[in-house]
Amino acid sequence: MEDEKTNFDVEEIKKKEFTYRGKTIDELSKLDVRETAQYLPSRKRRSVLRQFHEIEKFISRSKEKIKKNKPIRTHQRDLVIVPQMVGMRIYIHNGKSFIAKDITEDSVGHLFGEFALTRNKVKHSKSGVGATKGSKHKSKK
Repeated sequence: MEDEKTNFDVEEIKKKEFTYRGKTIDELSKLDVRETAQYLPSRKRRSVLRQFHEIEKFISRSKEKIKKNKPIRTHQRDLVIVPQMVGMRIYIHNGKSFIAKDITEDSVGHLFGEFALTRNKVKHSKSGVGATKGSKHKSKK
């Protein structure tokens, strides 16, 4: 009886297929950029509809770069990630350097800028020379 609990069929446990608003990524990627905007939240939808020319241009340029084995680098942090970009590796500029981001199904509907933070987390350590009053008046001998 214990063996029955531990042994299970692999078919019973299937990885749940990712859907976005009831559609699979394959179905969404076949649609036009303006048609995929219908499935996005309102603010992102308006953003995509305003800049769909830029998004389509970015997708076509990035596909050309993939064919040539060149990295896809961009300074455009305000572009919305659409399903046609899933599977790409994009280097997003954070103001100082380019941060690599693999576009997955979970990142659809987000902005590029959300994945390349412009500010680093502050790491506090010991105070340096001249940072405290005690070290200011220390003798030099």
